[in-house]
This record gives sequence, C-alpha cells and structure tokens, in this order.
Amino acid sequence: MAEKSDKSDKVSIESHSSAVQLKKQLGLWNGVAMIVGIIVGSGIFVSPKGVLLEAGSVGSCLLVWAIAGALCGVGAMCYAELGTCITASGADYSYIMNSYGNLPAFLYLWVCLIVIIPTGNAITALTFANYIIQPFFPDCTTPAVAVSLLAALCLTILTFINCCNVKWATRVQDIFTFTKILALVIIIITGVVKLAMGSTENFEAPFEGSTQEPGRIALAFYSGLFSYSGWNYLNFVTEEMKDPYKNLPRAIWISLPLVTVIYILANVAYFAVMTPAEMLTSDAVAVTFADRTLGVMSWIMPVFVACSTFGSLNGAIFTSSRLFFVGARHGHLPGFLATINMKHFTPLPSLLFGCVTSLIMLSSNDIYVLINYASFVETLFIGMSVSGLLILRVTRPDLERPIRVNLFFPIFYFIICVFLIITPLTTSPKECLMGLIMILTGIPVYVLGVMWEKKPQGFRIAFCKFSKITQKLFYAVHEEIKED
Repeated sequence: MAEKSDKSDKVSIESHSSAVQLKKQLGLWNGVAMIVGIIVGSGIFVSPKGVLLEAGSVGSCLLVWAIAGALCGVGAMCYAELGTCITASGADYSYIMNSYGNLPAFLYLWVCLIVIIPTGNAITALTFANYIIQPFFPDCTTPAVAVSLLAALCLTILTFINCCNVKWATRVQDIFTFTKILALVIIIITGVVKLAMGSTENFEAPFEGSTQEPGRIALAFYSGLFSYSGWNYLNFVTEEMKDPYKNLPRAIWISLPLVTVIYILANVAYFAVMTPAEMLTSDAVAVTFADRTLGVMSWIMPVFVACSTFGSLNGAIFTSSRLFFVGARHGHLPGFLATINMKHFTPLPSLLFGCVTSLIMLSSNDIYVLINYASFVETLFIGMSVSGLLILRVTRPDLERPIRVNLFFPIFYFIICVFLIITPLTTSPKECLMGLIMILTGIPVYVLGVMWEKKPQGFRIAFCKFSKITQKLFYAVHEEIKED
C-alpha cells in the first residue's frame, strides 16, 4: 500500500498530482461501442439459463429481463449525474470517496481488486473458451483444463493489446461490438420467423410455474443484471472522454434502451425454438439454438459468440485498469500502479496487475456460483454510490451538476439495491457471507497500508524496493512479449 494517504476524509473532486495524464481519445460513438461492447458479452449467451432457473416460467423470465433493463436505465441516469459532477476516472471509487470518505472507497477498491473485476473477467473468458471448444466435443463434456487454458490465452492477448495502444483497444472494441450485434440480430430474425410459422407453444401459459420466493426472485435478477453489467463502466474512463459533459450521458441514453430491446427480443427468440426444459439442460444456449435452426451454418454461432465475449472482455480490461490507476494515484494502492507507459500513454502496470488477478480466478469453472458471488458484492457498492448522490445533494449543494436527475430515481434505485442485498441472504447465505468476509478483510489492509503512516524505516525501504522490482518486472514482461 502507499505509505501516505490524504489525511482529509474527503478528496478534491478534480485534484490529482500526476504529471503525465491519460489522453482524451474517446468520442461519443467510442463510448457507445464501449458500453454496448461490454454489456453484450457473455451474459446474454449464459444468463438466460440462470434467469429461467430461478424465475421458473417463460413469462417471469421475460419480465425479469425487461425490469432488469429498466433498473439499469434508472441506475445509468443516476450515474450520468455523478459522472458529470465528479469527472475523475474511477467511477464508484471516486463517488464513494467523495460521499463516504477514504475507508469505504478503499473497501470498494479492495473487493474490485480481489472479487468483482477478476471474477467478471474470468466469467467472460471462460464463456469465450467454452463456445470455442464446445463444437469439438459435441457428444461429451468439454475438458476443464482446455477451457481454462484457452481462457487464460484470451486474457493475456487482450491485456497485451491494451498495453500497447489505446487506439488498438478501441478499434478492437468497435469491430467486435458490430459482430456481437450481428449475432443477436441473426438470433432475433430466426426467432421471429419461427413465431410466424406458429411456434408459440411456450407462450400459451407463460406464467405457469413462476416462483413466489423473494430470494429466488432476487437471484433471477442477479443473473439478469449480470447480463447488463458494464452499463456503468464508461464512468471509469471519464478523464479520457472528449467533452464528457455531453458525451457521457448521450452514450448511456443511446446504449441502454438499445441493449434492453435486443435482450428481450433475443430471449423471445430462444423460447420460440427451445422449451424451458431444453434451455435448462444446455450449457451454451446460443449454440443449441443455432443447431436447431441454422442447419449447416450452425457453426457461425459459436464464432459470433466468441467474438462477442472477446470484445466484452477487451472493454472490461480497458476500463477496469483505470480503476487501479486512480486508486494508486490517491495512495490506496502501491504507487507503481499509478504509472503510465510514456511511449503508449497506457497504464501498463495496472493492466498487467488486473490480468494476473483475473488469471487466478480461472481456478473456478462454476460460472453460476461466480455470478452470484460477484453480483452480491457489486450490488452493495452500486447501492452505496447511488446513495452517495443523495448525500452529495445535502453536503455539496453548490457542486456544479450539468445533469440533475429527479430525486425519485436514486431513492427508487437504492430501495431496489437493498432488496437485492437482503433477500439472497436466505437462499444463498454461503456466497453472501463470503462476499461480506472479503469486504471486511480490507479493513486490516487499510489500517496497515494506508493509515499507518509512521512505518519503520526497514519496512519502507523493503516496500520501495519491492515496488521498484515489481514495476521493472512488469515492463520487462511487456517488452519480452512485444519482441516475441
């Protein structure tokens, strides 16, 4: 941890001491591609099964998808205000710091470091690997080792691209965003054709078998909201946006309605082809869909899905590395993570650090446990960020707010977050308890690494040497990979 922290509980919204800053290279359509590219990743090809499993019926499943999209739209409106009045990168980290102070912000950074970001990246990488490998094992289970190795390769390649050039990363994002939308358009058109041909059996009693348990409803929303995760990721790179006051909210308002409509139509298409029982037995819903409908061209679906998850992972790596960069800049992480590659203007150590933590998470192959595990913790801190908007309205009334949302929206969204946090405690107490334990483990780390300013001289020297060695190692790995 950095040896010295800001003694004040609040930090200046615009202040930072970096002599070299990240360049403003992201325009409106880069922002739209970033949001759509991150949201439309593994979720829509994995979570339909998870939502249906907990919701219990076709009608409830579609309702969850629609409400989840609307909830993310409400959350995005709140984040549009936060992102335009607190323009520092870091998103939730910066919002929590300005609302609650250093310790809560550090705890968010801590769980992002060890749970939220590496888990999300691991889920996406595993989905990419599953869709690539499954066609080679049509009649048996795919080897877990092969899936993990391919997922690791995907993570390292994308980290390398992001280390080398911001424009490379955004170009990859733009290209793969187009391919994933194309894949969903194929699914939707095929589903519409099937419905026109009379395949409506699954919609005749849509709410039969719907669950009435609040805990299971919350878990259904976890899977649905996981598919929309990434709607707030553009706020992580506010400093790199051109004219963020205009482009940030515009990108959000274009992206969220588009994604919500696409998701609902894609699920309608799934149910036009597969029964709920068939969907629950499929580990790759989109591939099963293609096998049933596209005939000899069914091979294109695994390719498109792989492209989708590849692009989503690229966007997540790009944005999440900026969180570690900002955290180090405020003294909450080792200083070397706040350094920028002078040649490429990319936060190289932060990118490599995120890659390493994501690779560690690949040790678990159970995607649905990972989703519940990460969603509980992430919902908790998103609720804190939105409540922070209400706190700042009271404590910082004179703060310039280019966008000012009606108070109904943050209050409503906060209530929903409380429901999603409390109800799973009865149905998935193990995952929730582990999430809380992970948050609490950050307190002693904060005390020793940030609050303890008068460290022994030997500790300081050892830590400085460790930081320098680690920084040199990161750059050496980057240069060696580049030469190869």
